[in-house]
Amino acid sequence: MANKLISEMGLPKSIANIFAARNINTAKDALSLTEFELMELLDVGMADVTSAVAHISAVVSPPYQTVGALFLMEQRLQNEQFAGHLPTRLKGLDDALCGGIPFGVLTELVGPAGIGKTQFCLKISLLASLPASYGGLEGHVVYIDVESKFSSRRIIEIGSTSFPEIFHRKGMAQEMAGRILVLRPTSLSEFTESLQQIKVLLLQQQVKLLVIDSMAALISGEYDQGAPRQHSLGWHISFLKSLAEFSRIPVVVTNQVRSQRRDEVCQYSFQAQKNAETQEGTDKYDSHVVAALGIHWAHSVTIRLVLEAKSGQRYIKVAKSPMSPPIAFPFIITSSGIALLEDDGIELRGQEINTIHCQGLDEIINFDGERMK
Repeated sequence: MANKLISEMGLPKSIANIFAARNINTAKDALSLTEFELMELLDVGMADVTSAVAHISAVVSPPYQTVGALFLMEQRLQNEQFAGHLPTRLKGLDDALCGGIPFGVLTELVGPAGIGKTQFCLKISLLASLPASYGGLEGHVVYIDVESKFSSRRIIEIGSTSFPEIFHRKGMAQEMAGRILVLRPTSLSEFTESLQQIKVLLLQQQVKLLVIDSMAALISGEYDQGAPRQHSLGWHISFLKSLAEFSRIPVVVTNQVRSQRRDEVCQYSFQAQKNAETQEGTDKYDSHVVAALGIHWAHSVTIRLVLEAKSGQRYIKVAKSPMSPPIAFPFIITSSGIALLEDDGIELRGQEINTIHCQGLDEIINFDGERMK
């Protein structure tokens, strides 16, 4: 559907001709750009752009597959347990997020390799599959494991340490691990082809959590240049956001970091500060890295959690959230997963909000002397 021609979508002829004249021929071409970019490129008013984008989005949105799927979705929306949060069991973080990872939106984990993003994803995958009587969502998990970091052995270790009363029962460890479906797409195109299947699976299998670890690896594996990468990413952002809203479950995506160019100013609308402050601040910190997927992606996620290291200490900070001020929590990784060292957190201001530190990361080891991913 992303490659459907705009000329076949029933747009008014006047606006369809303008799209064609600017070589914007498919839904993917249009939805890869922001409305402001389209307004500038097409040289039309915002009202025309908004109307056209809404029409294109409605045309390419995948239809319900069956009456049964529609019934399942309606039943899900009527059930209160599908409106809320997935608690992370990290008290300070859950308090800051008003309950945990929210349903129905994109939550991003960004940070350097080895900082603990996958460990976080493994723990919340376990929590989503736990029985409701133990505070879990008692459901299945779809885990997109792009870099082959998922470990059933580690899941069982986290579960046995955190919930021994459950995991020490005969066959329970295998049952809990079996609730997590791991998919390993080898390319972005393969991932794209599987998205519709995933959407149906979310309904049919009572999936309560979708994890993509990592989206940046999927994109970077497909393209070497920034332009086509952003071009393709626009469609995937739209689809994942609609998937989160459609399924009403937490959707968690990890993102990598990349080196920041000297002439690049990394500033987002949700981080109000002057360019001069940003440029001045980059000279003060040990690392010059930024989130890999760029500003378009940053605006699309609802929650951004940055995992970083300063002077050999790991921190998880809420860098973007509609319900929490920027705040950081020191943490460690143990046999039971990520654990906060304090629940009060440290409020962040200015450049600290959007800086990603990597200082002393090589010094950090886990509880048994191995680097964690």
